[in-house]
Amino acid sequence: MDKKKQHNTPEDTTQAIDENIKKAPQAEMQEETAEENAQEELSVEEQLQKAQEEIQHLKDNHLRQLAEFDNYRKRTLKEKAELILNGGEKVMTAFLPILDDLARAQKNIEKNQDYNTLKEGVDLIVKKLYKVLGEQGLSVIEAEGQPFDTDYFEAVALVPVEDDAQKGKIIDCVQTGYKLNDKVIRHAKVVVGQ
Repeated sequence: MDKKKQHNTPEDTTQAIDENIKKAPQAEMQEETAEENAQEELSVEEQLQKAQEEIQHLKDNHLRQLAEFDNYRKRTLKEKAELILNGGEKVMTAFLPILDDLARAQKNIEKNQDYNTLKEGVDLIVKKLYKVLGEQGLSVIEAEGQPFDTDYFEAVALVPVEDDAQKGKIIDCVQTGYKLNDKVIRHAKVVVGQ
C-alpha cells in the first residue's frame, strides 16, 4: 500500500493559520463568556444573599425600634397616670394646716363666746388659705372699678349710672373670679354700669 503524502503549500498553511486565528478568539471569547456568566451567576447569588441579609437586618432593627417605642409609650402612660393620681398631693399637703386650723376653730367656737376673737381666728385662716393658694399659682381677678372685659368677667346685671366715667366699668362683684397661672379658671360675676 502506498501512502500518499499530503503536501501543504504555503498558501494552504497561511489559510489554515488564518482559520485558527479566527477560531481562537471565538473560543477564547466563549470561554471568557462562560467564565463571566459563571461569575455573574455567583455575583447575582452573592448579591441576592447580601440583599436578603440586609433585609433581615433591617427587619430586626425595625422590630427592635417598634418594641422600644411601645415600651416608651407604656412607660409614659404609666408616668402620666401616676402624675394624675398623685399630682394633687402637693396641693393637698399644703391644705392640711388650714384644715387643722378650721378644726381647732370649730372646737373653740362652743367654748369661746367672744365674737372678736372668733373673727380674728377666721380672718387668719382665710389669709393663710389665700397664701397657700397663691403659692400654688392661684390669684384673684380684681374686678371693682375695672373696665368690663369678657375674657375675665361675666356680666350678671347692667345698672344705669349717672357718672359717665363709670359707664362700661364694673360697679360690683357678685362672685370672685380666679386665675391659675394666668389662665382664667372662673370668671368673676359682676354688675356693670351703663
